[in-house]
Amino acid sequence: MKHFDIFIIGGGINGCGIARDAVGRGYSVGLAEMNDLASGTSSWSTKLVHGGLRYLEHYEFRLVRESLMEREVLWRIAPHIIRPLRFVLPHHKGLRPAWLLRLGLFLYDHLGGRKALKATTTVDLSSGPLGAPLKTGFSKGFEYSDARVDDARLVVLNARDAALRGAEIKVRTKVTGARREGDKWHVTLSARDGGAAETVTADFLVNVAGPWVDRILQQAMGRNEAHHIRLVQGSHIVTRKLYEHDRAYIFQNADNRIIFAIPYEDDYTLIGTTDRDFDGEPGEARITPAETDYLLKAASEYFEKPVTATDIVWSFSGVRPLYDDGASKAQEATRDYVLKVEGETGEAPVLNAFGGKITTYRKLAEEVLEKIADRLGPRGQPWTGTQPLPGGGFPLDGVDALERQVRTAAGALDARSVRRLVRSYGLEALEIVQPRAGRQGLGRDFGHGLFAAEVDWMMSREWAVTAEDVLWRRSKLGLRFSPAAAEDLAGYMETYRLTQRTAAA
Repeated sequence: MKHFDIFIIGGGINGCGIARDAVGRGYSVGLAEMNDLASGTSSWSTKLVHGGLRYLEHYEFRLVRESLMEREVLWRIAPHIIRPLRFVLPHHKGLRPAWLLRLGLFLYDHLGGRKALKATTTVDLSSGPLGAPLKTGFSKGFEYSDARVDDARLVVLNARDAALRGAEIKVRTKVTGARREGDKWHVTLSARDGGAAETVTADFLVNVAGPWVDRILQQAMGRNEAHHIRLVQGSHIVTRKLYEHDRAYIFQNADNRIIFAIPYEDDYTLIGTTDRDFDGEPGEARITPAETDYLLKAASEYFEKPVTATDIVWSFSGVRPLYDDGASKAQEATRDYVLKVEGETGEAPVLNAFGGKITTYRKLAEEVLEKIADRLGPRGQPWTGTQPLPGGGFPLDGVDALERQVRTAAGALDARSVRRLVRSYGLEALEIVQPRAGRQGLGRDFGHGLFAAEVDWMMSREWAVTAEDVLWRRSKLGLRFSPAAAEDLAGYMETYRLTQRTAAA
């Protein structure tokens, strides 16, 4: 049987972040994800790297400080998929007073050691582009900094870096059993493609299965009493572009919640999120009519032109696995993470991770490695905050220069497609386009700037298997593709797989 120092259950941001950190320190690492990478909570987010301004009201100062510090760390290691974003917070005279907002933003500016991101400013919304989309009653506001992220690509890049350093990443592979035999775990793996079941051994097991973390404890480990997480559904809508400038809005609501309205994929606006308890199958969460109405009403409270159902072009919904701290309301449940190690001396240990957020995934991984070192012995020092993710390694202000390089190498590729390639792959965009003889060399054109060269890259290096993987997680081109074009892509991918299998045989 194949043996690993560490075996990880779950291919979301936390699992892939832990795999990257661990293998970089010299541990042998295996990881199993039952579906595609980032197919769960990690691709259902609001696409932000942020401190969590509203968490200050719940006195989660440690979480806010850690998150604020991580924004610029993550920006430095992945400047292609993480970019600064300015947020406009209009003062609503019937809700929180202006002095309280300014105090919160003062803390937000100074709690996390902000350096490269711009500080908060007061803005006049009675005139100018920032106030133009809003109702005339909003005359004063504040503008502060956070960052946007391509959440699913962040997961994939962590997995790629882990694999490049020697980790074994198994997608579409379900953990169907995990049992202790002395100081070793015996982990049974079943491939989704119908292949034979496999058993591997590991010294340390890490359960970061997100919404399924309790289910792993119950079904794979026989821990029927396990109940540690609170499933909270968050839904988003994507509309046609609601305004022309590049800022995002953060809107307060009368129920003390907030929603965001964020420029998205050039031609759209992302609005979210909701918070409601969920008790179904996590993978089957869908936005409800009540959630849609809530988001439309909350946005229309601020925008001069009401946002209606006819503006919606897409919606998505997911389940956050929050640690069950007994909070009375879903929106009050902590977003912090909790790590618990089980296993007596001489027994194979398991670490279960509950909660967490994308922004703090790297710090969670470092804390997990501290706990692993306590049992397996330390190997190496923290390193992930200084080493770029694949495609990174260029200056924070170097995106425009890189776009010019890719445009030259790609020949007649249009500016939007070049921008998408750079903001998805960074320096590796040059590897996709440079060996080709201009646009023709990129191979079959599937439309909207997607060529065979990129699809081949996703399949050979990023574990993409289906058209959904390509169109909704490796990219968001699904917003633009027709069903017929998606079917055409699926046919090409099936042919590619068959060709690869034949060559391997």
